[in-house]
Amino acid sequence: MDKVISIQNFSKSFGRRKVVNDLSFDVNKGEIFAFLGTNGAGKTTTIRCLLDIYQPDSGSLLINSKPYRHDVSSTIGYLPEERGIYTRAKVKELFVYFAKLRGISGEKAAKLTEHYLERVGLAQHEDKKISQLSSGMQQKVQLGLAFLHEPSILILDEPFKGLDPLNRQLFIDILKEKRDNGATILYSTHIIDDAQKLTDRLTIIQNGHRKVYGTVAEVRSAFGSNNIQIEFSGELPENKKLYSAIVANKSAELKPAKGVDPDEILKFLVQKDIKLISYNLDYPSLNQVFLEVTKS
Repeated sequence: MDKVISIQNFSKSFGRRKVVNDLSFDVNKGEIFAFLGTNGAGKTTTIRCLLDIYQPDSGSLLINSKPYRHDVSSTIGYLPEERGIYTRAKVKELFVYFAKLRGISGEKAAKLTEHYLERVGLAQHEDKKISQLSSGMQQKVQLGLAFLHEPSILILDEPFKGLDPLNRQLFIDILKEKRDNGATILYSTHIIDDAQKLTDRLTIIQNGHRKVYGTVAEVRSAFGSNNIQIEFSGELPENKKLYSAIVANKSAELKPAKGVDPDEILKFLVQKDIKLISYNLDYPSLNQVFLEVTKS
């Protein structure tokens, strides 16, 4: 596979605090790669060093086999974690202005802007100032500015921040389309359930160290094969001798205790005042893996 992004033996400290320690991973051409970790794990620092905003202490951070240079910025769409858009500008004017900075003609900039605003439900707000938009709408604007020049590489730091579930799904679809059209995407997120649906490969870091690395299937299978996914009505009973549970509304993921057969758990649930709508054995979810890896 062609490596579009390669980070090898990268370390970075601020004062006496080591934020990233000997981190290595690659992002291949035409894939969506998730960069996962808790707050303060070192994700944003890594992205900023990759884009030459910070300087690494050691290691190499390469894009298309070379360190980042300003003259390759036209091939990259970057979304920073912090919002950095002009709040007094109007939506459409802001898009056209940034497009022109990218060397796009006024006519093409207007067409690209109109298409994007229509796609993401902002067309009726094109004459509003950024400050008049909700947080989620502002995130759509900032994402659009990263997408507008149709870059072949997208580096997105928390792209789903502030988006409701409907709009997260919209942008999952948009990112998949861009991947299918040949784009390479590196993104960080705290929304692990969405990462399982979207991601080709991933790494999870904790305290600046790489903990897991591989495809979603490889990572999940490495953490076991007999987790139980259920949908139910009623109240899920606790039984720490049999399982631990992550519950979301009326669905749950049950992790059997050591030495417990899933059939024992099924028998226990059937005996309780709970109606099972679905019951499946599966690898641990990516969310469960993330919780295990980052709990220490």
